[in-house]
Amino acid sequence: MEQKQFVREIADITADFPQWYTDVVIKTELVDYGPVKGTMVIRPYAYVIWENIQREMDKRFRAEGVKNAYFPMLIPESYLKREAEHVEGFAPEVAVVTHAGGKKLDEPLIVRPTSETIICEMYSKWMKSYRDLPILINQWANVVRWEKTTRPFLRTSEFLWQEGHTVHATEEEAMEETIRMLNVYKAFAEEVLAIPVFTGRKTEKEKFAGAVATYGMEAMMLDGKSLQAGTSHYLGQNFAKSFDMKFLDKDGVLKYGYSTSWGTSTRMIGALIMAHGDERGLVLPPMVAPVQAIVVPVAAHKEGVTEKAKEIAAQLIAADVRAETDLREMSPGWKFNEWEMKGVPVRIEIGPRDIENSQAVVVRRDTHEKTFVPLEGLADTVAD
Repeated sequence: MEQKQFVREIADITADFPQWYTDVVIKTELVDYGPVKGTMVIRPYAYVIWENIQREMDKRFRAEGVKNAYFPMLIPESYLKREAEHVEGFAPEVAVVTHAGGKKLDEPLIVRPTSETIICEMYSKWMKSYRDLPILINQWANVVRWEKTTRPFLRTSEFLWQEGHTVHATEEEAMEETIRMLNVYKAFAEEVLAIPVFTGRKTEKEKFAGAVATYGMEAMMLDGKSLQAGTSHYLGQNFAKSFDMKFLDKDGVLKYGYSTSWGTSTRMIGALIMAHGDERGLVLPPMVAPVQAIVVPVAAHKEGVTEKAKEIAAQLIAADVRAETDLREMSPGWKFNEWEMKGVPVRIEIGPRDIENSQAVVVRRDTHEKTFVPLEGLADTVAD
C-alpha cells in the first residue's frame, strides 16, 4: 500500500505513457516549468545527470582530437541570411533581439538556434593553408528555438547541447568525420546510457537546413517509438562558399573547405527516462546517476545504526562510488520508495540485525533483486 500511496500522482505507464513521463520528470524533481512558455528549469538532480553526460562524452570527443571552445550567443542577422536553405529552415524558430540599451539596433541579432554561421565566419579567418586543417571544435552551450509544442527535455524553447563543427581539406575526410562522430554517439548511447539505438541517413525532407546529408541516431523507447537523440551533418562546401572558408592546398591552389556539424542535447535525459523507466519511476544507468548508491539506516534510533550507515557510505565514496546516507526523519519504507522513484541504481539497507550478522541488504533498482552482502568487502562489491 505504501508504494501505491507514494506514487499515486504518477500515471500508469502502460495506460498513459505521455502522462507518466510528465509526472515522473516533475515528481522526481528533474525539472520545473519556467516563467516563459516552453522553457524549463533544470533542477540539481537532472543537472548532475547532464554533467555526467558531458564528462563521459567529452572523453570520447578528446579521443577523436576534438577541442572545446565557446562562441557568442548573439549572431548578426546577416550571417543567417548568407546561407539560403539555412535561413529558410530556421526562420520560423528564431528569437530576434531588436533593441539594446534603450535603442533600436542597426542590425537585428539572432539568439543562437545553432552556430554554423558564426563558427564558419571565424573559421574563414583562421584557415589559410592546408596545414591549418582539419579544425575540430566542439562547444557546450544553450540554444533557443521558438517551438510551438513543448515537453520537458524532449522539445523546449531553450535547451542545453553540444555542437561540434569541423572543416577539412577534402570531401572524403569530411564524410569520414560525419560518420565517425555518428558512431561516437552510438557507442556513447549504448555503452554509457545503455539505450538501444540505430543509425542511418535522413530523408531529403528531414535533413538539416543547409546540409548535403544528415545522419541520425534514433533511440528506442519503452512505448515502441523512437526518439531522435543525435545528428551528424555533412555540409559539403555549402557553408564554406557562403562564408568564404578557403585555404591554399599543397599545390598552392586556393580551395573551399568541406565542413561538418554534429550535436546532441539534454534530450538525452528524456531518452534515458523513456528507455529505462518503469511503474515506480526512473531507472538510471550507474555511469550517469547522480547518486549511485543510497544507504538507508533501518531503526536509526538504535545504537550504532546511523554510525554504521555513515561508515558504509564513506567506504563507498572511497571506492569511487557516488554514495549518500539518507538520515531524514521519515520511515524507511518512504525512503525506499522515494529513492526507487529517483532511479538510484543501488540501495543499501542496514539495521541492528544486519550489524549483528555483519551484513547489509543490497537492492538493485533495475532488477529489484535483493541480496545479503557481508559488510567486509561491501564497497568493492557495489563498485563492481
